[in-house]
Amino acid sequence: MKNKLIAISVLAVLALAGYLGKDTATAEVAQEQSDALFVSTQETPAASQAASEPLLAEPEQKAGARKIEQPGKMKHTPERFVEHVGYMLSFNREHNNPNWVAWELTAAEAAGTLPRDDNFQPDPLLPANHRVEHADYTRSGYDRGHMVPAADMKWSSRAMAECFYMSNICPQTHALNAGVWETLESACRRWAKQEGSVYIVCGPVYKGNKQKHIGKDLAITVPDGFFKVVLSLREDHEKAIGFYYANTDAKQNFAAGATTVDAIEEMTGIDFYVNIDDRLESRLESTHSLKAWR
Repeated sequence: MKNKLIAISVLAVLALAGYLGKDTATAEVAQEQSDALFVSTQETPAASQAASEPLLAEPEQKAGARKIEQPGKMKHTPERFVEHVGYMLSFNREHNNPNWVAWELTAAEAAGTLPRDDNFQPDPLLPANHRVEHADYTRSGYDRGHMVPAADMKWSSRAMAECFYMSNICPQTHALNAGVWETLESACRRWAKQEGSVYIVCGPVYKGNKQKHIGKDLAITVPDGFFKVVLSLREDHEKAIGFYYANTDAKQNFAAGATTVDAIEEMTGIDFYVNIDDRLESRLESTHSLKAWR
């Protein structure tokens, strides 16, 4: 009997050791899997209670359903999907910047009149060790550059507040942020009113691996430039266009930054418009005409 109890004890110890070893060996896998999570403020009661109701109602959508503006999954790039009121994003824990931010802007939303919030906050839906703070940009020499602009979120007090989460921010030179990037943002609102709605995706571009970094407790990569792609699905007038501008202090020409969506895909490795018909996608991505948007 004594020998039997000893044998059982040994087996239990071995089993526990194997379990712990398995936990240690899969720690990195768990980190990768956590990046694949899709987190939404709409599923977070605390965020819901803290925010006021939008002026315009968000369209109903099943949890996890793909939106037209949502790009395909990126290859060999860390992604953590987060959805806030008015927009969604893919967060990159290596750069502490979004890979992309996507949203639909309707004519009614583009005509919103709420005041700007200006209350930058860390994103509560990101892991604590990747929550960029307002202070990470202080005296860095770079603006807190919105991807989803605050002026696009004037239709909802909650959307306005959530567009000031630092996950929606990238380091931009003041010349870019207050210059051609702002011009492009204004053009998108004009196009939303003109087309009825537009689907927008934008984000940082890195060329090579010698970027600068800012931040106090986190290393935030300074992008080499920024892209934006815009899609209209107005019947019989479907069109798409891409833009790229360098993150420099130089003045840049608005029209010179226009290009095809295919060119932006090649530059970023992001697959856009995966949620529309393949033939339409191919046609829209391969050509562009700035004149068609004016």
